Amino acid sequence: MSMKWSAAIAALTVSFCLVSAPVAKAQDIVDTAVKAGSFNTLVAAVKAAGLVDTLKGKGPLTVFAPTDAAFAKLPAGTVESLLKPENKAKLRAILTYHVVAGRYDARRITSAKAKQYTVKSVQGSPILVDIRKGVRVAGATVVTPDVKASNGVIHVIDSVILPPAGKKRRAHH
Repeated sequence: MSMKWSAAIAALTVSFCLVSAPVAKAQDIVDTAVKAGSFNTLVAAVKAAGLVDTLKGKGPLTVFAPTDAAFAKLPAGTVESLLKPENKAKLRAILTYHVVAGRYDARRITSAKAKQYTVKSVQGSPILVDIRKGVRVAGATVVTPDVKASNGVIHVIDSVILPPAGKKRRAHH
């Protein structure tokens, strides 16, 4: 067999192995957050609030995900207090305020004609999106956009965002 044919067979073998290798399946929002390693507080809060199944659901969902460092900026004792069973409803409201139904990737967020607009959170209150200088949501800065998950997209933010006090308001697009 000539050297040329040996090289061709070797190339085909490698190509076949690459094509037939199992493709890594994209992980859902919860598994993606766990794997990242910088969302331990968020994951603990999602579990305490009983929202794991929601964030593992079909979606698509967009999550503005505060890092552990973002949670650390809250006043001392806040996280521990929110994780108590008697504060489950308040914790759920805060966490669902970080979630929007639908896939809002960076392109969709930044292509809006208005430089400030609102999107409706799963919690029911509007989230102000400001794209004048970078991307800010409810005052938090998006530090890493478009972390893809099988059931949506995660945008990493530098602060925990809180729903407005009082009644839920309608969001406008």
